[in-house]
Amino acid sequence: MTPTHLTPAPSFTIFPAIDLRDGKVVRLAQGDPNRQTTYGDDPHAWAERWQQEGAAWLHIINLSGAFNENSVANLKALEKILETGLKVEFGGGLRDEAGIRAVLGMGVERVFLGTAAIRNPGLIGKAVEEFGAARIAGDIGARGGRVSIQGWQEPTIYSVQEIGRRFRDHGLKWCVLTDVARDGISNGVNISSALELQNDSELRVVASGGVASLADVQAARAAGLAGVIIGRALYEGKISLKECFTGAA
Repeated sequence: MTPTHLTPAPSFTIFPAIDLRDGKVVRLAQGDPNRQTTYGDDPHAWAERWQQEGAAWLHIINLSGAFNENSVANLKALEKILETGLKVEFGGGLRDEAGIRAVLGMGVERVFLGTAAIRNPGLIGKAVEEFGAARIAGDIGARGGRVSIQGWQEPTIYSVQEIGRRFRDHGLKWCVLTDVARDGISNGVNISSALELQNDSELRVVASGGVASLADVQAARAAGLAGVIIGRALYEGKISLKECFTGAA
């Protein structure tokens, strides 16, 4: 009998989100800095909790950096989180190679670039050349199919697909796609938009925004996406991280 060679299924990663603002763990509703809920001032404790519930990765956003606020407290929190040994992907306020180099030097596994990558596409190629494609990801926040930047507060003329192809052409392999209208309100993840971006750009796409249930996680995995990011639903107990890992295995 001739052996059959099967292509391994792509890996699927569940990322608990830790959004940092002034050193505190927060969630915003639909990216609005004025619609903030605070879940405590000990990000390290939350990181340990998600680790105990099975997480291998964390998705950490420096909201202060994204809003051009002081990031010192957030970077101190990041330093403590990294002591857990968890893999961290980190973004928010990274504008140049020096900033990328600094957080990777702290022990961050991968950075994701949004505003800077869209305003300065050349930064992507330089970052990929210096640090490798595995350590750099694109970050797209979308409203109605159009890309928003600067903490998702500034609309652009670019479509999600246009930016996805640009990211690919500059050497990226990974991308986070957040449906801003769904983010922080737990009303279901936009699988179709993430899958359209993944198919069009050939990037590995992680879906973010609106994850509310185990069914959302299972749907993202079944669609062949690279992963999902879960935020408010975890912090408010609407979804169990342990259940996500066992149910999506």
